[in-house]
Amino acid sequence: MIRFVLKAISLFALVVAIMAGTIDAIQSVSASEPVLTPLAVAWSTASPDTIALVADSIMRNFPYAWDPAAMWVLSQPAFAVLLIVSLFFWVIAYRRPPVAGRFTA
Repeated sequence: MIRFVLKAISLFALVVAIMAGTIDAIQSVSASEPVLTPLAVAWSTASPDTIALVADSIMRNFPYAWDPAAMWVLSQPAFAVLLIVSLFFWVIAYRRPPVAGRFTA
């Protein structure tokens, strides 16, 4: 059950990453120059309430991590961060196939 939830989170992050990458590609073609939307801009555009809630909780619980870590992640391209999140959850949910093969007793 937990693997299913982790794979579902991974799939959702992958779909949103593809959407963000597609939007960036369309904007890049129309501007005739590379356009990479930072995660903070994409997130605040999609849901300003949740980014404020997450920022507030991080600043309250981990004030030493806000400036170096969270600000760096929020300044990276949205599609790249979401691809890494998707890969992270997929790796956690991955189960190796049996060594002996599929048809062993």
